[in-house]
Amino acid sequence: MGYRAPVDQIRFILDHVVDFRRVAGLKAFADATPDTVEAILTEAGRLTTEVMAPLNRASDLNPTRLENGVIRSTPGFAEAFRAIADGGWVGLAANPEYGGSGLPQTLNVAVGEMMSGACLSLQLNPLLTQGQIEALEHHASDEIRALYLPRLNSGEWSGTMNLTEPQAGSDVGALRTRAENAGDGSYRITGQKIFITWGDSDLSGNVCHLVLARLPDAPQGTRGISLFIVPKLLPDDQGNPGVANSLKVVSIEHKLGIHGSPTCVMSFDGATGWLVGQENKGMAAMFTMMNNARLGVGMQGVGVAEAALQQAVDYAVDRVQTGPIIDHADVRRMLAEARAEIFAARAIGLACAVAIDLARGGDDPEAAARAAFLTPIAKAYGTDVGSRVADIGIQVQGGMGYVEETGAAQFLRDVRITRIYEGTNGIQAMDLIGRKLSDDGEAALRLLDEIGEGAKAAQSDLPELANTVWDAAESMREAVQAMLADDAADRAAGGTPFLNAFAGVLGAHYHLRAAMHGGAAEKALARVFAARILPLHSAYLGAARAGAADLFALDAAALRG
Repeated sequence: MGYRAPVDQIRFILDHVVDFRRVAGLKAFADATPDTVEAILTEAGRLTTEVMAPLNRASDLNPTRLENGVIRSTPGFAEAFRAIADGGWVGLAANPEYGGSGLPQTLNVAVGEMMSGACLSLQLNPLLTQGQIEALEHHASDEIRALYLPRLNSGEWSGTMNLTEPQAGSDVGALRTRAENAGDGSYRITGQKIFITWGDSDLSGNVCHLVLARLPDAPQGTRGISLFIVPKLLPDDQGNPGVANSLKVVSIEHKLGIHGSPTCVMSFDGATGWLVGQENKGMAAMFTMMNNARLGVGMQGVGVAEAALQQAVDYAVDRVQTGPIIDHADVRRMLAEARAEIFAARAIGLACAVAIDLARGGDDPEAAARAAFLTPIAKAYGTDVGSRVADIGIQVQGGMGYVEETGAAQFLRDVRITRIYEGTNGIQAMDLIGRKLSDDGEAALRLLDEIGEGAKAAQSDLPELANTVWDAAESMREAVQAMLADDAADRAAGGTPFLNAFAGVLGAHYHLRAAMHGGAAEKALARVFAARILPLHSAYLGAARAGAADLFALDAAALRG
């Protein structure tokens, strides 16, 4: 049947689970009327189902390629991207002063999920552009904003993020790309960057690179990094793309998946760029872009999971082995657990987006801390769910899932990168137990208070579910206090299971809300999550408290075997 955008499921979560009405009620988002929201979700569903989804298989079989230094994208991508750009989807949440629509980030995140489920390789292009828009809005000069933002918002130009170098991945402070002041307000950028998503494109008229580089005599480490905007084509006096800049794509990577998205090795040879923000303060600007992208990547996982599950269910309904295999208990278990986890991951991501909007709108003084706390959970859990469900999709389809012709394997290959880029899921866990608990756990504990209050409110209607969620929240509260008391090494060793446990408790909370406001299907799905997914949080918390000693008792020789 092909991918069908889950518009109804997203609408239900916005209306009944994540308090989107609070966002829509803010003066800053006065245009997000019920009619506008409905029109956006409906049209995004049509765009992704009818225009983007038919290209997903083509993106795998006819990948983007580099020919004589020129990127040639998957056939059909140019037309689909033009539909995205002309529809105003790139600048959906951007500042209206520069051509954006100024709508809530929550809607942008919902649309991004649908685009990811339809065709992840193509969705990556506007996602990176949106991240660049956010960074320029917050950190660039008025001149740079006036020149670049209208063209990025319209999709006339596209944006990238150039951070990683062969010797500098997660250790950004080790980067060697250098910048020299040209004396005319511009800088000369020299160095090589790797893993640059959509580092070049034939979909837009110009490609604008945000590049981290080091000025002469800059402090060592991350304190000495600056950020520059470096366009592929230098704008002329009228802002039109002019002569070529001194940069090029050296090669594109041969990857496990997302073949339609060119992952480029970029070379900058004295390329002209302009400083974004202050000298040696580039990491702050880059993190603005990365935080935007991390939530988006989490929803990429949700989107691919949705597409993979839809295909698996279609197959299970049609495949007969002593009856349709969907009637076999173990197949039904796999599909039900997958649907329950997708709901939880989607709700966590949309709740994070709501917190971002409330922080922007100025309505909730605690919203920014909540958004920051939820971001690593949304990224890691959403992408883990994407991988799990894509794997389940293959298992349900058996041998047919394993052969390439069905496309089931593409979901697993495509989604696997989401657990790595924009900060590996291990880094998300370190961020959660490090920076995000550095407030003595206040943001975490406030969230657990809310979960407890929700369980109390559901006590009379759904006592069994409510009690289960209450107990899980209390055990999570104890784990937060214990994690705060641990030393750094033990906390680091327990970071990933701690994140997984918190995601499970959050997922149960949102399922309980859905069960309170929904019908028989929502209640049944909540019970699946509570009985089959939530109990894992106890095991995760046990692992989170295990410390680091047993891990480091195994040296490299022992690990090699």
